[in-house]
Amino acid sequence: MFARYLPEGFGDGALLGPVSAALKRLAAEQAARGDTATPLRLGVALSARADSAMLAVHAAVAAQDIPGLELHCLHIHHGLQSLADDWAWHAHDLACGLGLACHTLRVTVPGDTGKGLEAAARDARYRGLEHLAEFIGLRHILLAHHRDDQAETVLMRLLRGSGPTGLSAMAEVSHRGKVVYVRPWLELERVRILAAAQDFANRTGWVPVDDPTNVQDHYTRGAVRRRLVPVLDERWPAWRSILLRHSRQARELQVLLDEVAAEDLLRLQPGSDHKDFSLAAWRALTPQRQVLVLRHWLNMHGLRAPSEARMRELCRQLRQLHALGHDRSMRLKHDRHWIVCERGRVSLLVQNDSDENR
Repeated sequence: MFARYLPEGFGDGALLGPVSAALKRLAAEQAARGDTATPLRLGVALSARADSAMLAVHAAVAAQDIPGLELHCLHIHHGLQSLADDWAWHAHDLACGLGLACHTLRVTVPGDTGKGLEAAARDARYRGLEHLAEFIGLRHILLAHHRDDQAETVLMRLLRGSGPTGLSAMAEVSHRGKVVYVRPWLELERVRILAAAQDFANRTGWVPVDDPTNVQDHYTRGAVRRRLVPVLDERWPAWRSILLRHSRQARELQVLLDEVAAEDLLRLQPGSDHKDFSLAAWRALTPQRQVLVLRHWLNMHGLRAPSEARMRELCRQLRQLHALGHDRSMRLKHDRHWIVCERGRVSLLVQNDSDENR
């Protein structure tokens, strides 16, 4: 293995432990499935910033103890920054120095989604990662989100009015599309990661890139980091721990509600692919469970939850159709899909390009 960027004995134990445990768990799961004919391939999302770079480094260290493990670095090129080409080359340089394959995919970030540039870029990134995962033949991707990211996410969702379950924020293991995302560092502070990045730079000369959008006011997360975090750190230094406690409690509540919604969906006479269900059966639920099962149904198919106003409108139209005896059809646009109701069945259809102006 060509490893000019793997100094002898390098690796922060606090960072390496969770990564090593995650890789060994995934290897054990593959072995338990009896899937030993193909190598275990795992992806590491690598932006070339400090967080993802240190994740790639520590994953490379941990992988040395797992025979047959293939690590692939995945870089998504958004084209939004003037230095984006340089960042891609910098990511490849690190991966090469770690002896890892690196794959770059350039994505287009649409500007007319109505969700803002940050959300559009995030969606494009996940779509790009899923595309690369399918191309390489892997299902699991490691992400470098950490404790500070989690606390900021909870804060932003609180300010957006996401509701009790929305505060659950990011999970250590989550599914999106066909990919399983693993976040081994959610309990670790970023200062630990930055210290490791500085140590790595001192030993190798490889320095992570600095993304200016992280602290720019016109980006929501940048504004939170620049304006709110310093004040919170000074006045309420334990604010991260408090928000993370709320996040854990919200996640426990989410698990319970997901179980209820999954049971309700099975009572709605769903189709074999769960993309349609009976309107009459849905109408028999209480209003609260109607909303709950709709959110669960959309999430099952990788779609974001509608806003509160959008959900009220969806429920209003579905209830109105039922009151009219299913004698009208319904077609409501959501997240590049159509939610339609015809002949008493609510279903989900992918939006075609020809539908853009409808």
